[in-house]
Amino acid sequence: MLSNLAPIPELYVSYESAQKMKAEAGELTSLDLTPRQICDLELLMNGGFNPLKGFLSEADYDGVVEQMRLADGTLWPMPITLDVSEKFAEGLELGQDIALRDQEGVILATMTVTDRWTPDKAREAEKVFGADDQAHPAVNYLHNVAGKVYLGGPVTGIQQPVHYDFRARRDTPNELRAFFRKVGWRRVVAFQTRNPLHRAHQELTFRAAREAQANLLIHPVVGMTKPGDVDHFTRVRCYEAVLDKYPAATTSMSLLNLAMRMAGPREAVWHGLIRRNHGCTHFIVGRDHAGPGKNSAGEDFYGPYEAQDLFRKYQDEIGIEMVDFKHMVYVQERAQYEPNDEIADKDNVTILNISGTELRRRLREGLEIPEWFSFPEVVEQLRHRYPPRSQQGFTVFFTGFSGSGKSTIANALMVKLMEMGDRPVTLLDGDIVRKNLSSELGFSKEHRDLNIRRIGYVASEITKNGGIAICAPIAPYATTRRAVREDIEAFGAFVEVHVATSIEECERRDRKGLYKLAREGKIKEFTGISDPYDVPEDPELRVETQNVEVDNCAHQVLLKLENMGLIAGR
Repeated sequence: MLSNLAPIPELYVSYESAQKMKAEAGELTSLDLTPRQICDLELLMNGGFNPLKGFLSEADYDGVVEQMRLADGTLWPMPITLDVSEKFAEGLELGQDIALRDQEGVILATMTVTDRWTPDKAREAEKVFGADDQAHPAVNYLHNVAGKVYLGGPVTGIQQPVHYDFRARRDTPNELRAFFRKVGWRRVVAFQTRNPLHRAHQELTFRAAREAQANLLIHPVVGMTKPGDVDHFTRVRCYEAVLDKYPAATTSMSLLNLAMRMAGPREAVWHGLIRRNHGCTHFIVGRDHAGPGKNSAGEDFYGPYEAQDLFRKYQDEIGIEMVDFKHMVYVQERAQYEPNDEIADKDNVTILNISGTELRRRLREGLEIPEWFSFPEVVEQLRHRYPPRSQQGFTVFFTGFSGSGKSTIANALMVKLMEMGDRPVTLLDGDIVRKNLSSELGFSKEHRDLNIRRIGYVASEITKNGGIAICAPIAPYATTRRAVREDIEAFGAFVEVHVATSIEECERRDRKGLYKLAREGKIKEFTGISDPYDVPEDPELRVETQNVEVDNCAHQVLLKLENMGLIAGR
């Protein structure tokens, strides 16, 4: 049997053993996994991450970070680690078994803890992602979301995570290999995507299948992608809408529950290994494969063809052939897509292209999306998910010192928006939330973060359902504000308004007498006095309140909302 079609090892035990382990797992220390950890665990258990037998040991982790190799020399570019809090790690002994559960407490696997260490995350960021720059979503995750301690050890799979969506489209590596055997596919080229399919992608995949003389597997990622990406429900509906544009006998689609890291060149090699495990013989690596966008200096994290270069270097070891593709553009005179750098008569033809940013702008503003760019069925799905901004929900997030005027402006803004009457408006004021939603929390950094995340969660639900959320907490920490922004921008716009009243002016006002108590040491951890405030670097709006009428401040916010297309011009 061809090696790409033979079954590969999984980490699951038999049904009988799994039932026995479920019963015994009640005695074990349990860890409820994060969404990213669940994605990783699923691909560990079903063979997608073969040859890994569990979360990396410290020796394997060091080898992967430094040289893209496990301790035994096997090529593996991405650290697959189980990150936990220091508190959880302290309660464990090496050699102990722990139960790994989903977010509802359902057991998925057990793990024997063989290693426990505190990683150098700056080194990991530098080596794996190319820079310790928190503009990179995975570096931000590493420093601000992931636990401080890593655990390593072999995993014993009990059951796979439950997916209620698109079940017929989800396949394990062995299920795909069995499918390829059944239909007689020997050569299979995989197309990795985290975006909806437009006409350029169709042309690219047609060309790749022709070039490789292979069948086509459209293999989109439905785990975790880049914050701000189109949600996977919308994307899969888009894929299904255009599948009939492909020849059914030589094309299939399967969904991959992978948590992407957006690691560019390393990620391309990783994707190649994963597709090899799924039975593919060829893999399309495009321009800026798995790139996260711009760094803090406004430049691309990776060169456009760095991923192709690294893949080519390790291609034989990966065990899958690369089909490299350049940037596809539309040539109007010939009414077809062509690779940009293969157009010999560039000066004599009209070259058309719409970037992802431009597409989002056209959707946001309800502008035409030309038929040469995308399929009507895809545009229909995207318009349904992304109506014009003036019909979407959004969040206005005020931040500033205590006494800066946040609540007063927020109240004025609420009344003005309610007067317009086109969408329901909810005010989530810091003091009101503290009383009704977070009464048990104190003012430590941990509790403040939790309070802001709760506000963010409620605001994201309001935004998702087409309402307007106005938030007015102090929100002193930039990392927490960024996390809330990411939560909300999955559903609508996030408008950060920095109420830039100076600490001196706030202390002069001191309506509640809090600054006086803080100066006397009677209130600990008071923002601006004994606790830091991270001034927003790039808010959507900054308002000064000193010697300015409240009505004028609220009107500045209204003008900004109008300028962003969130409310219709009056």
